[in-house]
Amino acid sequence: MRSVAGDPGGDAVSTRSLSRREWMRGGLAAAIAIPGARAAATPQAAAEPPQRGAQRLSLESLQRWEALGYGMFIHFGMSTFDGKELSDGRAPATLYAPEALDVDQWVSVARDAGMKYAVLTAKHVAGHCLWPSRHTRYTVTSSTNKTDVCEKFVDACREKGVLPGFYYCSWDNHNRFGSRTPSDEGAAWGNWAGVPGEGQPMAAFTTSVYQNFQTLQLTELLTQYGAIAETWIDIPGVLGLGYREFLYGHVARLQPETVVMMNSGIGDGEKYDEAYAWPSDLIAIERALPPEAGHRRWREIGGRDYYLPGEVCDPIGKEWFHVEGDAPRSDEKLLEMLRLCRERGTNLLLDVPPDRHGRLPEASVQALLRLRRNAGL
Repeated sequence: MRSVAGDPGGDAVSTRSLSRREWMRGGLAAAIAIPGARAAATPQAAAEPPQRGAQRLSLESLQRWEALGYGMFIHFGMSTFDGKELSDGRAPATLYAPEALDVDQWVSVARDAGMKYAVLTAKHVAGHCLWPSRHTRYTVTSSTNKTDVCEKFVDACREKGVLPGFYYCSWDNHNRFGSRTPSDEGAAWGNWAGVPGEGQPMAAFTTSVYQNFQTLQLTELLTQYGAIAETWIDIPGVLGLGYREFLYGHVARLQPETVVMMNSGIGDGEKYDEAYAWPSDLIAIERALPPEAGHRRWREIGGRDYYLPGEVCDPIGKEWFHVEGDAPRSDEKLLEMLRLCRERGTNLLLDVPPDRHGRLPEASVQALLRLRRNAGL
């Protein structure tokens, strides 16, 4: 995930005091536990028009994804070891060295926590790949631990009944091929659809060579590991609309049933920046919660109506990657986050990062198990 100027960080949930006993008396735990209750509790649902929409996937497919409700985001990779969320891509591949890697544990915890799907960061800003890509040496193949984490992850998901997804970051500080990334001095954030005025800074961008690289890498991820339920593309603005349209179609051809997320970024999802994130099957709600009135699934884009479910993504603590001392949020705050996501008509993709050993910390495991009990999942 990214940090940009104005990122509020910290807790996305309301600071209003609300005890578990108070809301459980109102039957809200049952509303979380029963998938059908979410639609009934969302004001938007009753007003949605009966049209089928212009989106690629059918309403039935998207509503099956919505019914999953709750998944685990897994941020793990070079940033776990260099301590930088936005790694500069210069650390040697050997720095990545989990000595007790246990991917089965990650997925077992997701299943036991009541999560129905999981999304793994196959490549983040550092550019280091958790699979042995043929298109760069900066992978697990050159690292101290050479395990194909993507393979282990998908195998564990299939064994344990959790749907697998891959995250891929378009902001790559190692495999640049002439691109300008948001890490570069003077790189502007914004103006994704236009050109800078005279004397104005150039926005971050990717070259056609980098775009070929991204296509080849996503082709590996989407052809070598079987069915992938969700394909999560971060920082899509640096790709440009033309390449995004190509990439979206390419992903859909390789994995016709996958749900494609082009991350639209920080905010409650009410405003959607087409120049930055279109096309997409989902709307991201990063570091925030859906509006009180509920997530608006129907959006008009280019004069056509699309059904676009929402997905909240936020860490269990404050950081996307494991940082020593970053404790999980309180039981009350985690419960409120899950409750409000379900009531307001979105899925929750809760990030639970493994530590440098390659395991989910016990404090996170226990927080997730308590959350399942408290929510009645």
